[in-house]
Order: sequence, then C-alpha cells, then structure tokens
Amino acid sequence: MSQTLLLLPGDGIGPEVIGEVRRVAAALTPDLTLDERDFGGISYDRHGAPITEEAIATALASDAVLMGAVGGPKWAGAPRDKRPEMGLLGLRKAMDVYANLRPALCFDALADASSLKRELVAGLDIMFVRELTGGVYFGQPRFIETLPDGQRRGIDTQVYTTSEIERVSRVAFELARGRRNKVHSLEKSNVMETGLLWREVVTDLHRRDYADVQLEHMLADNAAMQLVRQPTQFDVLLTDNLFGDVLSDEAAQLTGSLGMLPSAALGAAGKPGLYEPIHGSAPDIAGQGVANPLAAILSFEMALRWSLGRAAEADRLFAAVEAALAAGARTRDIGGALSTAEMGEAVLRAL
Repeated sequence: MSQTLLLLPGDGIGPEVIGEVRRVAAALTPDLTLDERDFGGISYDRHGAPITEEAIATALASDAVLMGAVGGPKWAGAPRDKRPEMGLLGLRKAMDVYANLRPALCFDALADASSLKRELVAGLDIMFVRELTGGVYFGQPRFIETLPDGQRRGIDTQVYTTSEIERVSRVAFELARGRRNKVHSLEKSNVMETGLLWREVVTDLHRRDYADVQLEHMLADNAAMQLVRQPTQFDVLLTDNLFGDVLSDEAAQLTGSLGMLPSAALGAAGKPGLYEPIHGSAPDIAGQGVANPLAAILSFEMALRWSLGRAAEADRLFAAVEAALAAGARTRDIGGALSTAEMGEAVLRAL
C-alpha cells in the first residue's frame, strides 16, 4: 500500500536536517512517497500565513508528517497570530495530536557528553508523555490589557477537562506496560486547581483500568530536581502541556545535546502523527552546515514505528544511528567536527 510522508522543513536549520532525512528515506524506504510544503516563517514570507489551509489539508491526508523547525529573529515583529510558532500550534490543533512522546535516551557512546556524570546517565531511557493540545498554551481568555492606572497586565488561562487528561494518561499507561511498567504523573496539585484535577483524574483512571502499572505522583518542581539528581529512577513521565515543554528540554541535556532528541505527537488511531526534532531552528548556526541531523533522523525512525507501521525499518535505522555513534561519528554539539551532511553519511554507511 502506498504511503506518504509530508515534510515541512521550516526555518533555520530545519531544511538542513530534513535534507538528511530525505537521503536516509531514499536508502531505507525507497517506496515511501515524500511530499513537501512551506511551513513557519518561510510560509509567512511566501504566503502571508505560517501555514496555509492547503498545507493543513495535505497534512491531514498524509500518513505521517515530519517537520524541521520554525521561527527566528527575522519574524519577531510579525503579528502574533502570524508568527511561525502559531503555525505549529495551529497544525497540532488541526491534526488533534494530543499526546506528545519525547524520549530521552542516552546512547552509551555519548554518556560522557552529558552535563551529568556518566554514572548518573548510563542506561538512561525515559519517555515523556506530554499533553499537547490543551492547557495554558490554548486556554481562553488570553490577552494583554492596560489598567486604569496605566499598568499593563497579561492574562493566560490554564484549563483542562477530564477527557483531555484521561486520553493522554491512557497513552502513558499503555506505553509503560511495554516498557518498565512505571508512570510518574507530574503536576502542581499543591497550588493549582488544574493540577489537583489532573491528580484526581489520573488516580481514578489508574484505579479503574491500569492498577497493574506502578503509579507515582510527583510535584513538577520536585521532578525538575530529581531529573538531575537521579534521572534513571524514571520510566514514563506524564505531564501537562507547560510542564512537559520545560521538563523534557531539561531531560534532553542529560543525553548530551538537544540535537539528539526526537519527538512524536499522536492522536486517534489511524490518524497521521506529527514528528519533529525538539531542538528548534537554531538561527545562530543556520546555513553553516554544522547542525546535528540525528534528532530529525530519529524523528523519522519514530514515524516509521508509530504511524507507518514499519517496525523493521525503524529498528534498522535506530541500530544505524547507534553504530555511527559507536564508530565515533560526532557533530560539534556532541564533541566532534562532522558537518550535517557528514553525519548523515555516517548513518547511511551504517545502514
């Protein structure tokens, strides 16, 4: 059966790392159809919007979507609803990809590249399950107003419903069953009403359907500390949108570099998933050919596994990345000097 992967290279280093994905896909899955659309700042420049309705329709009709990165200082003055990041939020909402999977895995060859001591990160393999389409990033009302005394006040609203919490929690519990059977649910139930609701809903769902999975509740600020104190204690970490955004970036540094971390955003079964490296557009190195493409390549690996049903090819690609690193292949963010293309070539040789 014909399958289509939509590529959204985006801005900054996005086109560079997605270029290496194209090379890998051509070698590993030559029968996979690759499509491409503008996305982010480049889409705003060309089409007046960070993502077009046509691009959204194409995404919804694809089997999976893989993006590079969006944003940069060039678009800092754009209207808020036209900024590149709004295109990403809009795409997530349109695709209804509510569960963000962010693995933080430390390859043995990179244990010494971590910010922490080797003995703290050796064997690290944790998975964040972040709720992606609710919370403070989407809650209403949100605005900036001028008060009668001349001060300005900004308002953002954190809001969650039972169903939003339950559906992402099910993803976390199901994942844990295939891993080490342990979930940490992270929130701020001590000071936030949404955090209290989160804890109550997760507790009730666990009691009803997942009593076989070990569940621990932890305040998000404590989790931030525990991630740098003893990160290997975790298996699956379940979070809301805001805390997942912050804590998964913290965990990324444990692995050696943001350039190593892929992610998947999943919705209902049978619907396309959205895959992306978490490193951002890195405008300071864009166009230099030095960005690490492994996060994008590993995002493709996740797309093969979670949306395209090609577990064998996903296993081959993961093993190739591992072998390339074991052979000493490194871009400068992980202590080497290879270019983006040279790192891609190292993976192709391993394949």
